[in-house]
Amino acid sequence: MTGLKEPRLEEILAFCAECPVERVFLEDVARRGLGRFTAVEKDGRLQALCHAGSNVVPSGTGCDAFADVAVAGNARMVIGEEGAVTDLWEAARRRLPAPREDRPGQPVYVLEEPPAAGDTGLREATQDDFELLVPACAAAHQEEIGIDPLGRDPESFRWRTRMQIEDGRSWLWRDNGTILFKAEASAWTPSAVQLQQVWVDPEVRGRGYAQRGMRDLCRLLLRRVPVVCLFVRAENAPAIRVYEAIGMLRTISYRSLIF
Repeated sequence: MTGLKEPRLEEILAFCAECPVERVFLEDVARRGLGRFTAVEKDGRLQALCHAGSNVVPSGTGCDAFADVAVAGNARMVIGEEGAVTDLWEAARRRLPAPREDRPGQPVYVLEEPPAAGDTGLREATQDDFELLVPACAAAHQEEIGIDPLGRDPESFRWRTRMQIEDGRSWLWRDNGTILFKAEASAWTPSAVQLQQVWVDPEVRGRGYAQRGMRDLCRLLLRRVPVVCLFVRAENAPAIRVYEAIGMLRTISYRSLIF
């Protein structure tokens, strides 16, 4: 028998363990008790899972079953493994607004072996870095999503940036008031860390800081987890060159629908 259900935590973790990189975000938010989950169960095991929060994130086989979840969620994005997002979108598209952007074929990169050292001043961010990081994180968000978060919801964005620092999920390499490299963890499980918002101050781009910062950040994280991963826009050639230069390997593809 096949049907929708609200899954238990142990069921979510078992499902995520089947594809720990692809499902790293789902596992992270489940472990932290965030958002709402709906699952498709078949013959006693989960075959698909969907998280509904500010984003809708489907995974697995038969994600068209989550059309009602996507419509009710009023999410800013639908994002995840390309096949899962496509199945969900085709089932729900007549009931959802047209996306502002559709980004298929976003490569997911993984790294399991530490790269050569970058010899940077990379470190975990502290609250002393907060006021420098807020505009940098906002600029990175606007470059990636096309929306200024400080214009849309400044208090929420400042709170999120502060929480990233408090949770030990923000790193930077700064030279006084210039950020030579920064990144955040968008998800962290015992199996993998997923990075986001990799950014260098535009005034100092093209000098190798991004590659050096990524080398040292991956070395730091690979002491704690088996895999570092991220996904990137298919047309972002400079970022892809950085990731491939440090030894990251392309695996699956994501798709993002931005509303």
